[in-house]
Amino acid sequence: MPGRRRRTARSSTRSAMTPTRRRAAAGRPAAKAAPERPVAGPGERVWVLAVPFRAPAPGAQWRADLQAHVWVGRELPPELAGYDPPPYSAERYLEDELNAVPRPLPPARPLTPRPQQVEGAAAIAASAAAGDRVFLLGDDPGVGKTGTAVLAARAVCAARGGSRVLVVADRPAAITVPHWTRSIAGFGDGGLRWCVTTWDRLAKVRASRFDVVVADEAHMVRHTTTQRWKHWKAVSGGGRATGAPFVVAATATPAHSPLELPYLAPQLARRAGEPLRAWADLPTRLAAHGFHVERGRYGWAWTEDPDERRADLTRLQQWLAGGDPPAALHRPAPWGPVSVTGTPVALTPAERAAYESGWQEFRAEMRLARRARQSARGRAALLRFRQKAGLIRVQATVDWVRAQVEAGRQVAVSVEFVETAADPIRAALEDAGIAVACIYGRDRFDVEAERLRFQRGQAPVCVFTVTASISLHAGELLPDGSSASGAPRVGLFHQPRFSGIQARQVSGRTHRDGRVSPWRVAFAEDTVEEQVARVMVERLAVSGSTAGADTSSLREIAELLDADWLPQAALTDA
Repeated sequence: MPGRRRRTARSSTRSAMTPTRRRAAAGRPAAKAAPERPVAGPGERVWVLAVPFRAPAPGAQWRADLQAHVWVGRELPPELAGYDPPPYSAERYLEDELNAVPRPLPPARPLTPRPQQVEGAAAIAASAAAGDRVFLLGDDPGVGKTGTAVLAARAVCAARGGSRVLVVADRPAAITVPHWTRSIAGFGDGGLRWCVTTWDRLAKVRASRFDVVVADEAHMVRHTTTQRWKHWKAVSGGGRATGAPFVVAATATPAHSPLELPYLAPQLARRAGEPLRAWADLPTRLAAHGFHVERGRYGWAWTEDPDERRADLTRLQQWLAGGDPPAALHRPAPWGPVSVTGTPVALTPAERAAYESGWQEFRAEMRLARRARQSARGRAALLRFRQKAGLIRVQATVDWVRAQVEAGRQVAVSVEFVETAADPIRAALEDAGIAVACIYGRDRFDVEAERLRFQRGQAPVCVFTVTASISLHAGELLPDGSSASGAPRVGLFHQPRFSGIQARQVSGRTHRDGRVSPWRVAFAEDTVEEQVARVMVERLAVSGSTAGADTSSLREIAELLDADWLPQAALTDA
């Protein structure tokens, strides 16, 4: 029966062990036997189900080893049919592992690669053929990294004899996973076995072995202290000198500094001609190679000297892109960089008083946190102040959005907080008779349905918290073969973003695939918000695809907010 363990001969003769063996066994913990995999009987199939968290799955068995529910039978019963996983999903991948014959795939609408996607795939395949470990695909948002990566994975597997490809996408899964599965089917899966999951679901597949791994939005693993990094290291073979998969790291915004590139360490080790284990500690190795990094009070930091930074970036780019063949590729968007300008908000006397009160409370709390070196307290104070400041400006954002809609434009509004920004903006717009698509809040909305409402023009406004991996541009080819509305898109940052990576990713949601979309940054006039917005706009251009973008904006913002004593992650991960 599925899930039931059989007694082994060893367990039944345990009493016959010699005293010496018994003492040896008692001296160390017994190895935990791997649970038996579920087995289908004649005419049956093992079904691995995509059951949402806490959803009922009557008759299915939860398997901790698979991190999924399993049902064995000829057909799925009606009460479980809704959990049948789509093609190329992690659950379908695991299911095919457990059955002798994979399920057939439904027909797909074919997609035609662009010339630059074919050229990019050839460059990646050449890098893999040369023995490289990681390729950095750093094209601008909307240039076509998805298609390039799919074609490249096929080419690499054809050349090296592999057959299993893992794609790790960003959130939200309801949008990003279908996007990738449609792209794989449309460009052609090449007869390979594909597994598409998200960064937050890597635990499901960390025990599997792959021949190629595509890391979409690879900057998601720029910090090594997270659980996500541990899972990534397992699936990417980051600790293996041999037998590791070839990795395509796809991101338009690789990092804020060279210190945030641990996912490129295998390739840096190869270019330096050094063993992989020497690069397990990336900051120490960079310092040994003359990079201008040093250990400070809050960990490693990159130099602030612009000449030293340029020297570091030149060397890093030479290591990655200067080889023959190169291990990095960046192609700027032919339609030009996004235009980002400031939108000052003149506060009413009552709003000004509320803002100043919040600012003074924040300063007092930060002084106390600084004196006691309480990072958590300082970060919490920073978040509270940003939430209050954003809430005060909600009406101004609503008025600006209404004017844009009346002018025949569709508006994408980027927010960072739900209760103090997304919800009140949505409520006010809906009260004014304007439909709003909502891509925020865990499980509150069907995010793909909401995205399509905006793309089809049924909701002229989209309020969202995600920073990457969704398309909101005009004229997009939609899953059903139709096209998104052609109405011009404009975007608004309701709060200035501290991180250049996040700001550039957000603007790329509408400014992509040949469609130009200007963005504005809202801020309260004559306040610290105005200074933060100025820094963001001035430095946005340097957060591009060069590996190791300018971080001086983070230092300036930290000083403006009296938060320069906090670790950098308090700003970049806020």
